[in-house]
Amino acid sequence: MSKRVLTTESGAPVADNQNSATAGVGGPLLLQDQHLLEKLARFNRERIPERVVHARGSGAYGHFEVTDDVTGFTYADFLGTVGKRTEVFLRFSTVADNLGGADAVRDPRGFAVKFYTEEGNYDLVGNNTPVFFVKDPVKFPDFIHSQKRDPFTGKQEPDNVWDFWAHSPEATHQVTWLMGDRGIPASYRHMNGYGSHTYQWTNAEGEAFFVKYHFKTNQGVRSLSSEQAREIAGTDPNSHQTDLLQAIERGVHPSWTLYVQIMPAAEAADYRFNPFDLTKVWPHGDYPLRRVGRLVLDRNPDNVFAEVEQAAFSPNNFVPGIGPSPDKMLQGRLFAYADAHRYRLGVNHTLLAVNAPKATVAQNYGRDGLMASNNQGRAAKNYEPNSYDGPAETGRPLSAPLAVHGHTGTHEAPLHTKDDHFFQAGELYRLMSRDEQSRLVANIAGGLAQVSRDDVVEKNLAHFHAADPSYGDRVAEAVRALRED
Repeated sequence: MSKRVLTTESGAPVADNQNSATAGVGGPLLLQDQHLLEKLARFNRERIPERVVHARGSGAYGHFEVTDDVTGFTYADFLGTVGKRTEVFLRFSTVADNLGGADAVRDPRGFAVKFYTEEGNYDLVGNNTPVFFVKDPVKFPDFIHSQKRDPFTGKQEPDNVWDFWAHSPEATHQVTWLMGDRGIPASYRHMNGYGSHTYQWTNAEGEAFFVKYHFKTNQGVRSLSSEQAREIAGTDPNSHQTDLLQAIERGVHPSWTLYVQIMPAAEAADYRFNPFDLTKVWPHGDYPLRRVGRLVLDRNPDNVFAEVEQAAFSPNNFVPGIGPSPDKMLQGRLFAYADAHRYRLGVNHTLLAVNAPKATVAQNYGRDGLMASNNQGRAAKNYEPNSYDGPAETGRPLSAPLAVHGHTGTHEAPLHTKDDHFFQAGELYRLMSRDEQSRLVANIAGGLAQVSRDDVVEKNLAHFHAADPSYGDRVAEAVRALRED
């Protein structure tokens, strides 16, 4: 029997559902990729009004203070002077569960920071993990569908979770991270945050650098075992929210030290693996951490709905001196996040107090729409250019241009010599102590043993074995033991 053909919503056949169209093999994504845009736009509109992902969240205000000079790498004003402070809002979240879910669950945590700079808001949208499950945004809606509640049973299904991972070998690194000891943070205060994506910095001379952000918790990393998490989730589903709220109220202000890894742009093409692959980290031996500043949270929101639930973070909110890289997942999110907010909160969500600039004033020609409140005056023009002294363009790009080459289309061929899916997962496994490895194996086996199809189990075991033979053997043995009980 012939297989059914995957199509767009207009019925056109989809040629490639694993790779977004790019300008050349390693170039940025193309707006002409109708399948990608349709898929992301539909995904953003699946739930009302709750966030499709990162629904369960907490937030707080604070400040970021520059402690070290990085002006040789970026001309971003808020990073331009040692001692300079910028107000921030930080939203933490779980990823897969609904708004009413428990905090103490095995799930990545969102770590989204809004910097209210004098040149506009800069949004850095990351997680508490330095990597992610997929590296192409065309796979993101499918990934989340596999992790969310099944449309028939109404609950998360191990068959769906592990079947997707069985067909996505690039997820092995993040699965190893998630199922390890750091998979369930003890609190939001006791976990690191990462920009995860690769970004571009540009200095005053026009030189470009690629960077990765690392927010290291100054409270120390603390995590929960699966057993501890089950107990806490059953007694206080709001454990992380409670901890953050009470710590700030009693004057114990959580803080993180920001470090960056910096890669000169010219080194990216010849690096041994793709530096824009979200499923991989840059080894610190190649690009060591460089300290930038300190982030402190010292004020709780007055209203959780108005400020935490309506907070909107868009990774395309850059400031001069900072811009995107060819990271495919980042490129997709430049569209998807803002589109989700326009749907969920409305086109005027940037006028809400938590989302509006604080250190400057937004000046543009956006008018009308649902809940419009940006009255520009009875004679203000709503077009540009004009002859009436309206706001005008600067003519200076936010960041250095990215060189592109090659043919348009979807591309799967690797760019670099070590672009396999498994070597970093194996390195992470071998970094763990024997006890850490045992807990990792037990966590994986506990889920994998519930999968009903043997072929799905075998595909996942092959991934772990490719990362490290001992890793695969131990998971296989643990799954077999659980199934025999």
